[in-house]
Order: sequence, then structure tokens, then C-alpha cells
Amino acid sequence: MAYQASHKFARIAPRKARLVADMIRGMRIDDALNSLEFSKKRGAWYLKAVLKSAIANAEEREADLERLFIQKSWVDEGRTIKRFRPKDRGRAHPIRKRTSHLHIVLEEGN
Repeated sequence: MAYQASHKFARIAPRKARLVADMIRGMRIDDALNSLEFSKKRGAWYLKAVLKSAIANAEEREADLERLFIQKSWVDEGRTIKRFRPKDRGRAHPIRKRTSHLHIVLEEGN
């Protein structure tokens, strides 16, 4: 049985969050939590919260936590927040603040 959790509109660019999501895919949950705890990447903080939520969802349905591993972890692009920075001679340069949808699916394995 699959247990999942997601965080929508996380304020991190998808390209940066995908680096961390690819790193933990296929890991057991204790190894993934350990590597997210000591990762220097900013996306690790977001994905650690999503992983803890997925573990809580699995615990709620009485899953065996020793056998859980991350079956899928992916990052979708969310809405882009558009802002403008004033520049010289009355010009304005756009700033695109990208958001992400973070998803994790846990599965019971051997």
C-alpha cells in the first residue's frame, strides 16, 4: 500500500528542489531522513517536512515503519510569482519567483 504526502506552492525553484528529490528516491526512510538532515541544500528542509508528513500518514494507517522506503519523489513546477525591480532611466526588469509542488510516495518493501 502506498502512503503519500505533498507540499504545494513551496517557495523554492523546482530545479533546485529536484536535486534533493533525486538524491533520496529509492532510499529507506531512516537513511533518507539522515541524509536530508545533513544536506546543505535548501530543498532538503522542505523535503524533510514532506517526508515526515508521509511517515505520519503511514503511521496513521498502521504501516510497518521498518519496511518503508521512498518509492517515488518528484517535484512539479508551481505558479510563478512575478515582481519587477526598478532600473535606471525609468525601466523595470522582471523578477520571477518560482514555486514548486513537492511529492513523496512511500511503499512497504522487503
